[in-house]
Amino acid sequence: MTSYLDALRERVLLFDGAMGTQLMALELTAEDFGGERQLGCNEALVLSRPDVIRSIHERYLEAGADVVETDSFTASRLKLDEFGIGEHTYAVNYDAARIARAAADAYSTPTRARFVAGSMGPTGMLVSSSDPSLSKITFAELAALYGEQARALVEGGVDLLLLETMQDLLELKAAIVGIGRAFREGLRRVPIQAQPTLITEGRMLLGTDIAAVCAVLDALPVDVIGLNCSTGPAQMRDSIRYLGETSRCYVSVIPNAGLPLMGPKGETIYPETPNELTNELMEFVRSFGVRAIGGCCGTTPEHIASLRAALDASPESRAPYRPAPPRPEFVASAMTAVSLEQEPRPLIVGERINSQGSRRVKRLLLEDDYEAIGQLARDQIDGGAHVLDVCTALTERTDEPEQMRAVVRRLAQSVEAPLMIDSTEVAVLRSALENYPGRAIVNSVHLESGRAKIDAVLPMAIE
Repeated sequence: MTSYLDALRERVLLFDGAMGTQLMALELTAEDFGGERQLGCNEALVLSRPDVIRSIHERYLEAGADVVETDSFTASRLKLDEFGIGEHTYAVNYDAARIARAAADAYSTPTRARFVAGSMGPTGMLVSSSDPSLSKITFAELAALYGEQARALVEGGVDLLLLETMQDLLELKAAIVGIGRAFREGLRRVPIQAQPTLITEGRMLLGTDIAAVCAVLDALPVDVIGLNCSTGPAQMRDSIRYLGETSRCYVSVIPNAGLPLMGPKGETIYPETPNELTNELMEFVRSFGVRAIGGCCGTTPEHIASLRAALDASPESRAPYRPAPPRPEFVASAMTAVSLEQEPRPLIVGERINSQGSRRVKRLLLEDDYEAIGQLARDQIDGGAHVLDVCTALTERTDEPEQMRAVVRRLAQSVEAPLMIDSTEVAVLRSALENYPGRAIVNSVHLESGRAKIDAVLPMAIE
């Protein structure tokens, strides 16, 4: 049987449309969801009304979808706990995968496989945020949540894991790390498809642009990079062009049926017709080399049927995949990316936020004056620095990991230049990397005491 990645190499694949739109149209009751507390938890339906979920998968497969997404978008333990069914996290995700798998297998043929994407959405937290109510979760806790969900989905039979509608780049990194840890623990490896969502200004919710997204995800074990939700295809155009021209990965785009509008009764309206959505997405296929398309909020089997007809009539949809040309390496902040190959050279590293080389920074660190450190960072950027070196080592304090965390989080939220993490201590480097949304440079790694330290640092940095 053809694998998902093999199929992407051969042709453009068509994902299904919205699950929530179809469920809302059914006007299901609390009894359908398994009780009043579960009302509105679409994922609970895999336990209480699997027939409903199976029928929606079948409608999209009948319309011509190559890939159906599991009904598990908000099925992390954290989200299911809100509905009182967190203890059933494994069952919800496993059953979601089995239901989709059965439907996809029923529509597969010897010449055309149908695939199942294990859908995993955001937890509702914004771990990068300065808002303590939204960031009261650690990187390790997020990684464990996504690893748990991935295990159930893969054991239920999915062909790929789809991280979608992600709003915080650090949460997305944690999810990928959590999945990778599950793979290393023996879970069957499947491709990872990572899809942040961008608001109308072309950035993620916390300000990350597409260049930073690409720089970070291209460096991680991700197979497909794309965008979904929030907007229609028109607002995604420039970002999808950038991915198509730049990323080493296959590119996917799964927009809403247009930019959401408010109806006369306060309802959400998605204005794009099947024909309008089809015309825009087919242009992305022709112009930007997109290899996976589909629909998010507001899309229906009619939208998917229109896309199927267009793909079947398009020679470009059956052309072999052509990867983007190699590009220089990039590092990234939480906001944007910086090439390591500057023109004119050289790459300039600002060295003033270094407790080992600046008495002023040492004093500011001893006083926990992170606002002044932030201003010092901005001054260096104004002076031409491309990257900022950060060292928080102090003989007068024993809390270097905590202080590095505080500095990194402050700078991630306030400066556009990527960081160079300067420490010889594994715990300090881990604290920095687990709190930095971007792609940092790791500095001061050496072999002076043998291989022990570098053997600890390199796998962590790669992860």
